[in-house]
Amino acid sequence: MIYVVEEPKQGGEAKAWFAFDQQDFIRKVHALGGREPWEIYDITSARELLDLFDKTPDTPGAKDDCPAIFALGEAHGWDTPLYRADALLGAGVYQPEKVEEKDACAAVIALANKDGITHVLWSDAEAIAALDSDPEFDKATHFWARYALRDQMVALEVLEENGPI
Repeated sequence: MIYVVEEPKQGGEAKAWFAFDQQDFIRKVHALGGREPWEIYDITSARELLDLFDKTPDTPGAKDDCPAIFALGEAHGWDTPLYRADALLGAGVYQPEKVEEKDACAAVIALANKDGITHVLWSDAEAIAALDSDPEFDKATHFWARYALRDQMVALEVLEENGPI
């Protein structure tokens, strides 16, 4: 399981939700709305971007018409995979360094909760460890985040209901 805990900045009740696996997590982030799929995560090449404008690197005037795309192609190669993840890299930024889709999706959630703290725990073991020793889930300072995570784990029968809070 993957657990997401969204904690408001000014105190108050935190919200927790889960995904069965990475694909379910990605699907749920896309279902949140507010962003086009390619803004959340995309892999393309400079050649493919140029093709969106019905141009190739050899098309006369392509460099003047699409200078940013042309610069990407010249700098990184026309067929090099370029990654886009607006919440991580900035709107419309492409880079050749690999970005994982799960990280792009986690950044989307964090950005949506920009005034609060967002925790993404990638497994049951990580979530249990967070309850045991992570200061971000401390009883005194992050009670509602801790409670929301624990409540979600009890609902999924990962933890026993009568265990400690």
